[in-house]
Amino acid sequence: MNCVLALKEIAPSGEPVTGYDREHLVLYAALIDADDGGGDWREVASTIMKIDVHSAGAKDCWRSHLERARWIVGDGLAAALEAFGSPADLPAD
Repeated sequence: MNCVLALKEIAPSGEPVTGYDREHLVLYAALIDADDGGGDWREVASTIMKIDVHSAGAKDCWRSHLERARWIVGDGLAAALEAFGSPADLPAD
C-alpha cells in the first residue's frame, strides 16, 4: 500500500505544534535525514515528498517542511513533547 499524505504548500511555523505536524513526523524525520546526508532538494522533494519540483512553489514547500522539521527537534521540542506526549506515556510493546 502506498499512502501519500496531503502536503500543505507551506508547513506550519512557530507554536503551537499541530495535528499536521503529528501526521507528518515520519516525513520530517526523512527530510532531516536526507538533508544531513547532503541530498539535493529536488531529489528529496521528488522522492520523499512526491511533489513536482518544476512546479511553482516546490522549493518553498520543501524548505518550509524542512524548517518545520528542524524546529520540531530543536526549539519546538518541548512543545512537541507536550503535544505528542513523552515516551513514558507510550504503551509498552
